[in-house]
Amino acid sequence: MTKLTNGTWVLIADSEKALFLENETDGDDPYLKVVKKEEQENPPNREQAANRRGRFNDGPSAHRSAVDDTDWHQLAKERFASDLADILYKQAHQGQFDRLVIVADPRTLGELRSELHQEVTDKVIGEIDKNLTNHPIDEIEQMLKKELESA
Repeated sequence: MTKLTNGTWVLIADSEKALFLENETDGDDPYLKVVKKEEQENPPNREQAANRRGRFNDGPSAHRSAVDDTDWHQLAKERFASDLADILYKQAHQGQFDRLVIVADPRTLGELRSELHQEVTDKVIGEIDKNLTNHPIDEIEQMLKKELESA
């Protein structure tokens, strides 16, 4: 059973925003304080794409095939996990936390796992694959306590 201790950091993230929280009490009655907020400016792909979808000639015939344009919106979401991993590495390297719980939707959690530096990975004490970014902090505290007790 993993418990939140005083000073444990909790990252609540999805592919566009993140909250870095610190527990100021014990695991029996967690009190999470916001340390840092990150939010990505990521307009829909239609606002980022410059051109129509491409087409190319299939050869000597008159047929032409369409080619998908780059999905800039999705690329930005994937880069956000890398940005979060960089922030966590800098904070860990500066000794800002010794223990970390990551709470993120499954896709973001997977991307974060692949991007985390070993120094951060060594500090991870728990992972929860849920999207809690739009929940109030008092609800996050209770859900976190419940999830970590059942783990």
